[in-house]
Parts: sequence; C-alpha cells; structure tokens
Amino acid sequence: MPKKSTLRLTMFVLLLLGVSACTATPDENGVFDPYEAVNRQVHGFNKFADTAVARPVGGLLAQLPPDATQPVINFADNVGLPGAALNGLLQLDIEGAVTNTMRFIINTTVGIGGLLDPAGHIGITEQTTDFGETLAVWGVPEGAYIELPLYGPSNERDALGRIVDFVIDPLDRVALQAQIDYGIYARVTGEIISRGRLGDTFDSVLYDSADSYIQTRLIYAQNRRFELGQSGADAGDSDFVDPFEDF
Repeated sequence: MPKKSTLRLTMFVLLLLGVSACTATPDENGVFDPYEAVNRQVHGFNKFADTAVARPVGGLLAQLPPDATQPVINFADNVGLPGAALNGLLQLDIEGAVTNTMRFIINTTVGIGGLLDPAGHIGITEQTTDFGETLAVWGVPEGAYIELPLYGPSNERDALGRIVDFVIDPLDRVALQAQIDYGIYARVTGEIISRGRLGDTFDSVLYDSADSYIQTRLIYAQNRRFELGQSGADAGDSDFVDPFEDF
C-alpha cells in the first residue's frame, strides 16, 4: 500500500478514535447516538433503497430454488475468508485463522472456486470475524452509533473496521482471478438474497415497528455486542435473542 494511503488511514483512525472519546451520554441501552439527526436521514435513504430495490429483488430471488442461489452465497462467503483469516491472526486466534484458511483452500479447489461448500460438509465451518472485532479485542470502544448509506447500521469502530478490511483485504494476493473479478458482485447479490430469505424479519423492523430507526439501532447494538461475547450492562440486555439467528 502506498505511503500516502497508509498515512491517510492512520490519520483517519486517530480522528475517529478522538471523536469516539467525545460522544454524548448513552441511552438506557448503552448506545451513543450524538449524530441522530444525520443518522435518521441516512436511515430514510436506506429504507427507500430497500423499498425500491432490495425488498422486491430479494423477494424474487427468494422464490428461486436454493440450488440456484446457494452457490452465490457460498462464493460470497468464500471470498471473505482470507480477510477473516488475517483478522484471526491479528486477534491471536490461531485456531480460527487456520480453520478459515483451510476452508478457503478446500472450497476454492474442490469446491470449484467456492461455489460449493465441501469444507462445510466435513465440519470445517467459517469462523466469522472482521477488523471491527479485531479492534474490540484490543480494547477499542465502539464509539457512537452510525448508519451508513446502503451498508446500514454500524458504529464508529465497525465503520473504521470496514474501511481497514477493504484496504488490507489479502484476497487479490491469494485468490483465483475469477474470485477477484466477481467477489464484490457476489457479496452484494448474496446480501440481497439474504434480504429475501429474511423478508418477514426485515419487514417487521423496517415497516411494522413504530420507529424503525430506533428499532434498527437497538437490534444492531445488541446483536453486535452479542457477537463479540459481551453481556450484562455492557450489552444492554443479557437475555438478548438474535432475530436473525435462524438464518
């Protein structure tokens, strides 16, 4: 990576962490949201995009037989494994890094570039992680809640994590050319397929709740903390049940 890009990324990290330290008082669920006015505008845009594109297209894709859509999801998951393996190393989770590496190698070779999941059939399952979790492991606070255009709910730490994951993604150094060329398209399509499969759950949050913004913010904060193994006061609700667990 060029020196200028490294410098800019470093400055962004320092700026974001500085902002995180100056956020307002959290609500009863421990969520900082000093940017609510802007977040609500972004939420409105995301909801419009869901209504116009993701919801109808996802609904159509969900009607296709799983044999037609599962390979896309498999491919999308597989191209994310090199980044997950790298984050495992950064978290000193050697077992998780090795598991993701083995899964990537098996699915890329035997699984025809990742369209199939032979690794899963022999019990080698993905150890999901990202740079946001890496930052959490090393003690970086989550900071303020942020809703990102198209990406949806996040926080300052996880938003930074997305940027770093993109910058340091080792996929272009270890993957097949087809995986590099179609990786982003597969990930976007996979998200839309998932939207269709979880249609009722998403609809209940976005269209059936009294305040979809508050509901989205709460579910994201609790789900993310649950993923990171936080509980009790830190998680806001120790009895939290992930509404997307069935998927």
